[in-house]
Amino acid sequence: MINLFNTHIDNLSIHRVGNKSRSEAIFLSETPYGLNDEIMPLLKEYFFKPFREKEENYFQFAHDVDLDYNEMYNFSNEIFANPGSIHDVSKKITKHLFEQSNHPHIKNGEVYVTYLTNVSIDNNVVDAIGIFKSELKADFLQFEEKGSTLEMILQQGINLNKLDKGCLIFNYKKEEGYKILTIDSNRYDARYWLEHFLSVDAFQDENFMTKKYLKFCQDFAKEVVLPAEDKKEEVMFMNRSVNYFAKNDEFEETNFLNEVIDNPDLISEFKNYKVDKGEKYSIEDLTNFPIANAAVSDARKKMKNIIELDTNIQIKLDFINPESAEKFVEKGWDEEKQMYYYLVYFNKEQKS
Repeated sequence: MINLFNTHIDNLSIHRVGNKSRSEAIFLSETPYGLNDEIMPLLKEYFFKPFREKEENYFQFAHDVDLDYNEMYNFSNEIFANPGSIHDVSKKITKHLFEQSNHPHIKNGEVYVTYLTNVSIDNNVVDAIGIFKSELKADFLQFEEKGSTLEMILQQGINLNKLDKGCLIFNYKKEEGYKILTIDSNRYDARYWLEHFLSVDAFQDENFMTKKYLKFCQDFAKEVVLPAEDKKEEVMFMNRSVNYFAKNDEFEETNFLNEVIDNPDLISEFKNYKVDKGEKYSIEDLTNFPIANAAVSDARKKMKNIIELDTNIQIKLDFINPESAEKFVEKGWDEEKQMYYYLVYFNKEQKS
């Protein structure tokens, strides 16, 4: 979890990169930008707002051979070792970005490199490097009085409500490639920023493992439990799965299966499904790991707990109290109507 409320921008360098395939130039500022009290709050909102609104999926610098061959990792090491060098290193970072800007779809734009202090991550206060890029320009109107007439002037500039690309590199978990957050609002060149410029992989911490395992369970419920049982059992399997994660600090796969799956045949199906699909979710060898509560809460919000019927009726099951659906909802078949039915037991209707 991050908290940027008290974060301060200590230094800001602004450069511009063009598109190499269109023979556009690169512009490097000789000196850092002079920050002032008027521009500071606007920049903080422009840079940080997308990270407050976005789900926290962390990355880390990576390389196929050795982490020391990752240019952005080395640039980060240089800055964190000597924060006063950030402007000179920001030029190297911008040149590195320019070298990756050779696809026709890539837009030219301004690059902002910042040194950030008082950043909170996982209850640790650390420094960070912020790298941001603005690409898409917005039209806006300026007005000027000329004699007795108000003239309208059409200009272009940056929309401060939308950052196009950005990353926060935290001075945290250095040996693993630093912990990194990144955003990319423009999906037409997704590989350019994440893979070519930053060269990152997903950071495989408890948050990553919890999310991946729950996503795996969700797909197992849809592809195996639903065809083998019914919609109610699909929902109830995920209901029990989420509640197992919610009430435990550590995940242990054998305990999970014994607690969540009633049908012994489905346990063997689960294990076979993991052998076939585990690599896709990066959980093929995962049997024990710490559970991230925030990831469980995020997953719960996204999971559907509704049985939708073709008679335009919906039955909503409770994720908090799964035993209610087990005890008070029954499924059957009506021979006379040749239709399935759900029988729901209750004492009284609740007032909304």
